[in-house]
This record gives sequence, C-alpha cells and structure tokens, in this order.
Amino acid sequence: MYDFYFHPQAEVELKKLNRSVQLLFAKKLKQILRSPEIGVKLGHKNHLNLTGFRKAYFNNKRHRIVYRIEDETIRIYIVAIGKREEMEVYKKAAHRISDNN
Repeated sequence: MYDFYFHPQAEVELKKLNRSVQLLFAKKLKQILRSPEIGVKLGHKNHLNLTGFRKAYFNNKRHRIVYRIEDETIRIYIVAIGKREEMEVYKKAAHRISDNN
C-alpha cells in the first residue's frame, strides 16, 4: 500500500471542505492508495501541462483529486483538490507543479 503527502495548499483545500465531503475524500484516497492506477491520466489539458499526473473523482464527480504516483518512494503526491468548474483544480495543479520546477 502506498503512503501519501500533500502539496501544502492542497492540504488547506481539504480543510476548507465540509466534513461530509472530507469523508468522501478519505474514502477515495484509500482506494487510490491501494490501487494508484485507478485515476485517469492527465496530459496537456486546456493548455495546462499535467503530464505525469492523474485525476480521481469523488463526491459524485463534483470534486477531483490531482495526484502523481511516485513508485520509487511508494508515495502518492496530492497536488490539488477541488472542483472542475472553469478548470479550477487543473489550473491550481499546473501552477503548483510549475512552482516546483
């Protein structure tokens, strides 16, 4: 089973969600940690380069988790949590990964 860690801003996003949505996140995260490949591969999405990252839905597809599988350390890096509306979650993810390069 994989371990996980958050981008600091993704952790803040999680804390801002109401408790019932946080529980749905936790359930989806458990699934990801058991089978990281369940997320859909992202690439170039609306002029955002998210190559190497995946997305997983929760809360009846209202929210997404954007993450990367790090096989060498057996960890999942959660870079963003949020809604798809106006590509919000993907824009945040792209910005955060570009800040790390």
